[in-house]
Amino acid sequence: MLNKYLNVLFTLCFLLILPLLGSSQNEKADEKDEDAFAIRSIFDQALTQSDAYNWLHYLTKKIGARLSGSPQAAAAVTYTQQMLDTLPLDSVWLQACMVPHWERGEKEIVRVVNSTKMGSVELHGVALGNSIGTPFGGITAEVVEVKNLDEVDELGEAGIAGKIVFYNRPLDPTAINTFQAYGGAVDQRGAGASRAARYGAVGVLVRSMTTGLDDVPHTGSLRYDPEYPAIPAIAITTNDAEALSALVAEEPVRVYLRSGSRMLSEKPSYNVIGEIKGTEHPEEIILVGGHLDSWDLGEGAHDDGSGCVQSMAVLQTLRQLAYRPKRTIRCVLFMNEENGLAGGRTYWEKSNEAGEYHMAAIESDRGGFTPRGFTCEGNDDVFKKKFRKVNRWLPLLEPYGLTLSPGGSGADISGLKGQGGLLFGLYPDSQRYFDYHHTDADRFEAVNKRELELGAAAMTALVYLLDKYGL
Repeated sequence: MLNKYLNVLFTLCFLLILPLLGSSQNEKADEKDEDAFAIRSIFDQALTQSDAYNWLHYLTKKIGARLSGSPQAAAAVTYTQQMLDTLPLDSVWLQACMVPHWERGEKEIVRVVNSTKMGSVELHGVALGNSIGTPFGGITAEVVEVKNLDEVDELGEAGIAGKIVFYNRPLDPTAINTFQAYGGAVDQRGAGASRAARYGAVGVLVRSMTTGLDDVPHTGSLRYDPEYPAIPAIAITTNDAEALSALVAEEPVRVYLRSGSRMLSEKPSYNVIGEIKGTEHPEEIILVGGHLDSWDLGEGAHDDGSGCVQSMAVLQTLRQLAYRPKRTIRCVLFMNEENGLAGGRTYWEKSNEAGEYHMAAIESDRGGFTPRGFTCEGNDDVFKKKFRKVNRWLPLLEPYGLTLSPGGSGADISGLKGQGGLLFGLYPDSQRYFDYHHTDADRFEAVNKRELELGAAAMTALVYLLDKYGL
């Protein structure tokens, strides 16, 4: 009899709870539908009403290349500040920083001299950023080819002194992620000059950091070790690197280098910042950003004009949709990522001094190509738990071809990691990026309007989810 009563009681309780369970499930389904509709609206708005492409046109065609310390960099600060002011936002301001001021000078000369096989041959070359120039009359020396920094150590002073070291390690063509291939080869550009100078080299040539074979030289920054003499460093095209390597294998080769590049005194510049204040948790900041400076070659369209206008477009789209965020949404256009990271370092320092908390930061600095998703990183003590929550949003992003995966974020936001939030990097299709990266080919015409807007929409969708649900 007792069992009979217990069974009846259990059935009654279940019948009472069932509507509540159904209500909970319906609420979750309604919320999921609400999010899906919101993200659809974001994409619709970004693909029809965004000014990102127009902003990029002005930034590249009217202002042009924006090397830190240049008049063009200053003009870019003024222009983007004015554009953010028109959105309108709750606050727009400039954050002062001191930046390095490097000048390329006259066109570089790289020439194979009196080869028995080829005679004298001009190569396509550009000085690496921050490199010193040659003496006025240039330098001529025998070339020694190496594939990596360790080979320089192995050759030592006996094999290096008085010579031009030619670094010729290509990007790994088997790496599907071209940024991984770039990371595996770029040490020869960044540290190659000082490693060669340690053993008495008079200059270095570096194979351009690109996945293809072409006649376009790629610049990029180097870092001098103060323990060793600074020597001139020039990048040559991949086609020229192949030809020079074949020639060195057949005979001793002498090369003439001339470059007028020089480092001048630091100059004042600014990060450009705009934000929409949060209504419920204004102390929790969600940052979107890119770097406003570029190299002096080309127009800095993919690197990183695209990232800047996409970040601006995030705030524009939210305003157009009359969305009032719970958390503070901040756009930061950083100055001097390319050859110093002065803007990023200044921002981290000021943020830490103010006791700010960046719940999340999203950087776009991989070109304006079709977005494939986001990579994400954070401190070990918070990453797993917070990334697990973010992963629950994947079904809402998958219809737009977007993924979420652990990985790097971006140089300019990297210093915010210690605040305990998550750092994201917009990850576009990477296969074409290194055709343009740090070259004269990085121009407005290389950016596709729809691909650019899709990237901005993807960033806005992630911002919406981060703002609504927090971490």
